[in-house]
Amino acid sequence: MKIVKIILSKEAKEVYDYLNKMSLESKQERMILKAINYKFELIKNNFQYGDAVAKNLIPEEYSLKYGATNLFRVELPAFWRMIYTLNESNNQVDIIAFVLDIIDHPTYNNKFGYRKN
Repeated sequence: MKIVKIILSKEAKEVYDYLNKMSLESKQERMILKAINYKFELIKNNFQYGDAVAKNLIPEEYSLKYGATNLFRVELPAFWRMIYTLNESNNQVDIIAFVLDIIDHPTYNNKFGYRKN
């Protein structure tokens, strides 16, 4: 059985750390952080847990910056999203779920080119 490792990008780590800090004071940040940690466990148990994003919809930013050829979206409370890609590690035993972004809904819509009606 392959082991799934969760690694956060610099940007995702910054948001995660911010949520961690703010969770002491804010119920909403605490709720989002709790959901992220829960989703990490779900991804470890099923690395294809999230909704697969069609290859033609992968933002160029993710392809260029991270070499992402696949993308999964996980919904979080308060319309936040977690975006991750999968890579096999060098030893061919582990799968790396590389979390690219933890973003709010307006930022998600902007990155994926969705327009507000």
